Amino acid sequence: MQAQIRPVYTSSFKAPWWLKHAHLQTIFAKYLSPKARLSSQAELLTLSDGDELQLNWTELPKATDTRPLVVLLHGLAGNIDSHYIQGLLTELKQRNWPAVLMHFRGCHGQPNKLPRAYHSGDTGDFAEVIAQIQQRFPLMPISAVGFSLGANVLVKYCGEQGGANLLKAAVAICPPLELAASAKRINSGSSKVYQRYLLSRLKASTQQKLASHANFPLPLTLEQIRSFSSIEQFDQHYTAPIHGFRDAQDYYQKASGKAFLRHIQIPTLVIHAHDDPFLSDAVIPKPTDLSASVHYELSQHGGHVGFVTGSNPFKPVFWLNQRIPAFIKQQLSL
Repeated sequence: MQAQIRPVYTSSFKAPWWLKHAHLQTIFAKYLSPKARLSSQAELLTLSDGDELQLNWTELPKATDTRPLVVLLHGLAGNIDSHYIQGLLTELKQRNWPAVLMHFRGCHGQPNKLPRAYHSGDTGDFAEVIAQIQQRFPLMPISAVGFSLGANVLVKYCGEQGGANLLKAAVAICPPLELAASAKRINSGSSKVYQRYLLSRLKASTQQKLASHANFPLPLTLEQIRSFSSIEQFDQHYTAPIHGFRDAQDYYQKASGKAFLRHIQIPTLVIHAHDDPFLSDAVIPKPTDLSASVHYELSQHGGHVGFVTGSNPFKPVFWLNQRIPAFIKQQLSL
């Protein structure tokens, strides 16, 4: 029997008259978000290699809890304070769904113990966290939501797991499914403003690592790190070699999530905008790239993790915070 081929669907998201431009969607999503910070409970988790990462819980469930549990993955250089994380955590708390953010290594405000960090295809830590959560809360149906880099990690994880996936549903927001094309996109034109911001944070954390490890395993100097002018350079000289890849292109090819879409066997929603200033259209899959379990939604506007709508500029509506829980609720038949 031939496998069902899923098309790419047109998203229901419509940009408002006052916020159609991609850069406005991307930037103003942060500044229009509510400023009240949701309180969370931090848990430092020791990993199998002796390193550690931080989980932040909206509430710590009991072992007998049967409510839906949602695990969040942030984007590059993101953390618990990222506006998109705060927005979704707040929405989930209002629904009485426990949620937890998994910080990638070194992203919770303190450097991790090992010289390595994290990357766009780093599914090992996520797999370890999900296995621990499932063991601790065996009655809770677990879903996951990833943003940008975290979305690519989530897509790759789901493809790798196939029928053994512990998740019941997944949502990937603006995943850079073709990393080489995305690195070129963010190093071009007006998108370079985002690259400068992200690169400055990456360089700062790597300089801190270099200073704190007497026997740093790479031939890097502080001057070299400061000289990096693109994310691709950073990936070539740090991300790729520290994580066992031959070079940046080898890393991009092996870590890109696009090739894993066809192997996903749980309900998965992917959301992307044509005008995303971080991503080129190379990330958009062909229908033959998608398994029957993947629902890929594409909109004309929305920017990168923006998707702000509403007719009144003084009362913005954060569409993702509605669409994501609606999808999870539908898949869990709640």
